[in-house]
Amino acid sequence: MRVVVIGAGSAGLAALRHCAEDLKRSKENEKIEDGRVSDVVCYERCDKIGGTWVYTEETGIDKYGLPIHSSMYDSLRTNLPKEVMGYPDFQYDVETSKSYLTRTEILEFLERYCDHFRVRQYIHFLHNVELVEPTLRGENAKKWKVTVKNLKDGSTRTEHFDAVMVCNGHYFQPYLPVIEGRKEFKGKQLHSHDYRVPEVFADKTVVVVGAGPSGMDLTLEISKKARKVILSHHNRSPIATVFPENVYQLPDIKKLTEKEVEFTNNTREEADVIFYCTGYKYSFPFLSPRCGVRVDDNMVTPLWKHLISTENPTLALIGLPFYVCAFSMFDLQVRFVLKYWTGKKTLPSKEIMLAEETQEFEKKKKQGLEKRHFHMMGPEQGPYFDDLANTAGLTPLPPVLAKLHNESSMRFLDDLVHYREDRYKILDDFNFVQL
Repeated sequence: MRVVVIGAGSAGLAALRHCAEDLKRSKENEKIEDGRVSDVVCYERCDKIGGTWVYTEETGIDKYGLPIHSSMYDSLRTNLPKEVMGYPDFQYDVETSKSYLTRTEILEFLERYCDHFRVRQYIHFLHNVELVEPTLRGENAKKWKVTVKNLKDGSTRTEHFDAVMVCNGHYFQPYLPVIEGRKEFKGKQLHSHDYRVPEVFADKTVVVVGAGPSGMDLTLEISKKARKVILSHHNRSPIATVFPENVYQLPDIKKLTEKEVEFTNNTREEADVIFYCTGYKYSFPFLSPRCGVRVDDNMVTPLWKHLISTENPTLALIGLPFYVCAFSMFDLQVRFVLKYWTGKKTLPSKEIMLAEETQEFEKKKKQGLEKRHFHMMGPEQGPYFDDLANTAGLTPLPPVLAKLHNESSMRFLDDLVHYREDRYKILDDFNFVQL
C-alpha cells in the first residue's frame, strides 16, 4: 500500500510517523505483506515542517502566488497547557516551570518530534498538491491520482497512490460573516488570519467581531495599543472575564455605514477598524468532486467517525474535530485509519457508516447545535477518543487529557488576563494537580 500524506504540520507528522513505522516493520519481515505500507510520501507546500505553527510576517499571497497558509501572530502563546499538547508517547521534553508555551516553543517541539521519528526523509518541501482524484479500478491500477507542483522549478507531475491522508489543517481559509453595509464601510477590515502585531491598531477604535478563543485573546492583546476596543458577540450574557478599561462589550453588528457600526441593540459607534475573529472554513481545494467529500455549511461529509470517507474509504481527513487535545487526537486518528487500511480491522458497510453520521448529527441538533458545529468536541472529546479506541481495538488516550483540557478551557473563560500563569502537573492517567 502506497500512502500519500498531504501537509507536514502536526497532523501530517503523526501520519508520517505511523506510516513509516508500518513500512519499517514490513522491511524487517523482508517482504511487503498485503495491506502493509510499502511506501509513504508527504507533500508540503512550505519550506519547513509545522503547518500553522510556522510564523511569517507575510500576509496575502506568497512569492509562488499561493495564499499564505499560516494564521500565526507574533506574540501567540498556547491557550492550552503543554501537559495536554504532546503526542501520546512524545511529550514536551524541555524543562520549564510554565504550562503555557510560545509559538516558537511549540514549533521547536514539532521539529524534535520530526527528527526523533526520522520522518523528514519522506517530506517533499515546496510541493503543492493541486489535484487528488480517484482512478478507475484496473487489475494493476492504483486508486488515487495526485497532481503535484514543484514550486521551486514550476514543474508538475502526477503520482499514483493506494491511499490518501489529508492533513492540510483548518486554520487558513477565513470565514467572514455576511453583514449589511460591509462594502460601504470606509475604514479598515481585517480577519485574524492576516493579523501579526498589535501596532496596526495604535490609537484606533476597533470593533472585534467574535468571542471565540482568538477573539478573546486578540481583544486583550490589541487593547494595549488601541484607543478603544468593542467586543461584539452573540453570547446571551456578558463575558465574565475582567477586561481592561478601554474594552466594551456589545451584541452582534446589525449593519455598517461609511464610518459607523450599528449593533442589534441599536447602539451606534464610530470605528476605524472592523477586526473579524470569526473563525475558519474547512477547505480542500485540491480534492476533486469525484472524491466524494463535500463541505456543507462547514460540516465535512459524508465521513465515518469525522475521519474516513464513506464513498472512498482509502481517503482519510485527519484533524477535523476542534476544541480538542489536537496532537494526541491526530495520533489516535492515524492509528485508527491504519488499522482498517492494513486489514487488521474490517470497515462496516457504507450504509452503517452513513447511519452513524446521521445519528450523531441528529443528536447534535437536539442539543441546539447547528450543522457548522458538527466537528466541535469540547466536553465530548473524551467519549469521541474512547469510541475510536474501542472501535478499532487501540490503546486509548488517558482520560486526564480531556479532563485537563476542559479545566483549562473554563479558566480561559473565567480569567482571561491571568489564566496562562496557571501551572499543572499530570499525576497519572486520571488525575492532575494545579501547582
